[in-house]
Amino acid sequence: MTRFWFPALVLGLAVSGAVCAQDGRGPDNDGDAHYGWADVLRADPVQAVTQANVPQQQCYDQQVVRRDPGNSAAGTVLGAVIGGVLGHTIGKGDGRTAATVVGAVAGGAVGNRASDHGGDYATTQTRCREVDTVREQRRIIGYDVEYRYRGEVYMSRLSYDPGERLRVRVRVDPVD
Repeated sequence: MTRFWFPALVLGLAVSGAVCAQDGRGPDNDGDAHYGWADVLRADPVQAVTQANVPQQQCYDQQVVRRDPGNSAAGTVLGAVIGGVLGHTIGKGDGRTAATVVGAVAGGAVGNRASDHGGDYATTQTRCREVDTVREQRRIIGYDVEYRYRGEVYMSRLSYDPGERLRVRVRVDPVD
């Protein structure tokens, strides 16, 4: 029977500590305070204005000058082929090969001169850059709350909207 006295003592101390904690008179609680409910009359949001830099892309059209290299190689090749065919049909015998070569060279030169050598031209190009714009933002930082407890009206600033009822701590101190 003496074996069970230690667990019973520990259980008894745990129960007495729980009762003290529940009735608000424990070592960490304010023994002179109790809690009640107050009716909320008004809760007005309190706002603050903050400024923030917001990156934004700004685009615009700009006129630029471009250089077109052209395509003179195609004209040269086409002229050489046509000149070679004409030289080949005009020439006879052993002169046919020479006429083909002379026709190809002459046709290539004419085709090169007649072909597009390019040039400069103007066009528009869209360019964009990132710029910072300042934006003001409003945000709620708290609530000015007016509430009634036992016929008396009080005001407090809270960090949250309490709703219709507010839990209050009531403490009574003697006057010296």
